[in-house]
Formats: sequence, structure tokens, C-alpha cells
Amino acid sequence: MAHPNIFLKKNEDKRIRQGHLWVFSNEVDITRSPLNAFQAGDLVIVNDHAGQALGTAYLNPHTLIAARLISRKTNAKLGKNFFTERLTTALALRQKLYDKPYYRLVFAESDGIPGLVIDRFGDVFSLQITTAGIEKSKDILVACLVELFEPQAIVLKNDSSQRQLENLSGESEVVYGELPAEIIIEENAARFKVSILDGQKTGWFYDHRDSRARCAALAKNQRVLDLFSYSGAWGIPAALAGATEVVCVDSSESALAMAKDSAELNQVGDKMQFVRADVFEYLKNAREQRELFDIIVLDPPALIKRKKDFKAGFEAYRRLNQLALQVLSKNGVLISASCSHHLSRENLHEILRSQARHIDRHLVFFAQGGQGGDHPIHPAVPETQYLKTYFCHVTASL
Repeated sequence: MAHPNIFLKKNEDKRIRQGHLWVFSNEVDITRSPLNAFQAGDLVIVNDHAGQALGTAYLNPHTLIAARLISRKTNAKLGKNFFTERLTTALALRQKLYDKPYYRLVFAESDGIPGLVIDRFGDVFSLQITTAGIEKSKDILVACLVELFEPQAIVLKNDSSQRQLENLSGESEVVYGELPAEIIIEENAARFKVSILDGQKTGWFYDHRDSRARCAALAKNQRVLDLFSYSGAWGIPAALAGATEVVCVDSSESALAMAKDSAELNQVGDKMQFVRADVFEYLKNAREQRELFDIIVLDPPALIKRKKDFKAGFEAYRRLNQLALQVLSKNGVLISASCSHHLSRENLHEILRSQARHIDRHLVFFAQGGQGGDHPIHPAVPETQYLKTYFCHVTASL
């Protein structure tokens, strides 16, 4: 049976024709296709104002992003063939990039499955489903994962705030198999203990993998400060690479406990300190105590989650970078990152330029980083490009 139709308002099809996958509720001609006639998760054919089909999407009449395209074909279904094909294609890319099964297997729109993120931890798969459209087909999705990978366990990590917008349950659960008592992954020559149910997001952040490797390559004989360290993904490889000391600072006691366990697992616990503190306060105290570090990693959580938060978030990034520069050794390296989509690379560039000038430092960029290859960027969906990192060499003003 053919899917029902929705129609866009006049001239609202340009972005979709250019390759984007989202239809906003205010772009829909609700006179011809009233959204309240549909249920959350229904499949529809998206048409331009003249009635030309643009593709198949799933729809939620109650959200700002009303529809997300899953195919340019008009007969697509969220069935076994769809998920098997998309998962197999996503796997092919990851197998080209990585020789071990530790990566983001599916990155939503970039892998052709809007509303779905899957992180792979060996034989354990952690899923974040953020839309009613994918939620409606989750049993088929799980069955496809079982058939393709024969996993030990599949976890639905349902604590994302995006699920609330779609009126979905926030309770995480193991939907297949049995979660092992201990999950250990490998990244950048280090081993890490991962807690899926108790950790943030899917339980791990693979996205900075390449920048962490660059950091480790710089770390020999250096004193390293890892701010917002979470479970030590920057600090532990630095210690393994020969850092004399690594200080991890985070506000989460459980994250630091996990980092400490991973440090012991890698036999670098004697080089590392784990400090539970507010990063702003830690940096202020370090400045007052005249502490200095050779490498500082500044990788905060998203401080600008919505456009309306930009002003306050920009100020927070500005202040953090200024404080970090003030406790950096002469000829030191500041690695400054942002995962806020609403803070552009140009914004971060300007923050670093202005704060270096403000405190009379000479700062140059010697490298830039972004998300790893398992977080591919869809060229027509700018929202898929969110991570930006600057590697800065800093010394006294010339």
C-alpha cells in the first residue's frame, strides 16, 4: 500500500533537493496535508508544492522537525531490507578505517538512518534512538543487528533529552543478551573500562579519537592537564606515551573512578592524579597557586545546546580558554575543543585569538582536528559536523 502524502509550502523544497533530510513543521502545507491527521512514526511521501515527490520520510506531527527522509524513493519502508542494507554499508566504511571492533557503527543522517546512533564495543552494541519513527521499528532493527553481528548484548540507551521531545520513554534497557560485568575497549594503544548504563551518551565518546592520538604524540616528558576528563580518554594515552604527570579534572566522581580503573589497567596510575572539581574553580585556584602545565586539554561538554544559549555559552568558552592560557607553560600547547554545533570553528578561532591578545600571549595554530571517520559528515546536513579542535602553541608575546 502506498504511503500517504504530505505537501510542502511553495519554495520550501530547495533545502531538501540539495540533499538535506529534515522537513520542519512550518514548511508543511497543513491545509493540504494537516499534520494532526498522522500518528508519530507514520511513513509518508514528501511532495513539493507542485506535487512532485521528493522521497519517503517518517513523521512526527508534534515536533519541530516534522519529517525526516529515509530515502529518495517513494516506496521505502523501515523493514528488514532497509536496516540490513544501511547497517552493512555503515560497517563497510568502519572496516576500512579500523582493524578492531571499537567505533561508532551508525551516525544517524550520515549513515542514512536519521534518529539512530549505534556505538560498538566489541560484541556489545549501545543504541540511542531519538525519534518515534525509529522507535516504532526498533524490534526489526534489533533483529537485524542480531542476525548480522551475533552480539553478546544490545543496550537501548534511552536517557537522551531528545527522546523527551518525541514523547518517548527515558528508561534504558538491555534488549538482547546479557551485558557483561566488565566491558573493555581499545583506543590509541590504551585500554578503557566502559560503563554503558551508567555512562554519558552511549557510554563512550569515540569522536575525538584522532585528536587524542595527536595529543599523545606530543606528551613525552610533559606535564599534562586534562580538563573535563570524563573517563580519561585524553589523559591515559598521554601517560602511556611518556608524560611525566597527568592531572584529570572532572566534576563526576563516577567518571573519575572509571578513569582511575582504566589508568591501573594500563599501568600508568602512578603518573596520574584524579581531581573532582568544577573546572572553572580548579583553573582559578591553579592560577592563584601559580601552577603551570606543558599541555592543557580543554574539551568541555556542549555549552551551547540551543541557539538561544549562544551568548552565555560563548562567554563560558571565552572564560575557560582565558583561564587555561593563564596556567600554560611558556612554549606550552593548548588543545581547545568544542562539540557545540552552534559554536562554529570561526567562533572558536576568534575566542583563542582574542584571549591570547587579552593576556599578551603569542598563539599560533599548528594543527586542527575534528570528528573521526566513524562520525562521517553529510555534506548537505551541516548538523552532522559539530566537532572542532585547535592545537595551539603558546609563548610570551613577541
